Amino acid sequence: VLQNLSQTPVLRELLKEAKMPGMTVKIESPELFVEPQLIKLDQPGPLTLAMYQFLTEMQETNKRVVTPKELFAQVCKKAIRFKGYQQQDSHELLRYLLDGMRAEE
Repeated sequence: VLQNLSQTPVLRELLKEAKMPGMTVKIESPELFVEPQLIKLDQPGPLTLAMYQFLTEMQETNKRVVTPKELFAQVCKKAIRFKGYQQQDSHELLRYLLDGMRAEE
């Protein structure tokens, strides 16, 4: 899930902009034939910042392994079911991650 999200250019760009509070971002998607949207961003929350830091590390590092410790810790704060390292479905992680970031908006 995280590797797929790291290859989503719109998400990476939006998170890059989101780290600067008070910024207005224009989201365009010509391939979806949707009108551009302007969104004013508030101070990002801890989950959003952890996601930004993780995606930045994934893109900019020469390391072979990137560990999402801080991102996972923030997900666990929003969704207690992930504590304890039991096996979870990847779609559940995606849902809690994106819902948690949206709740911080």
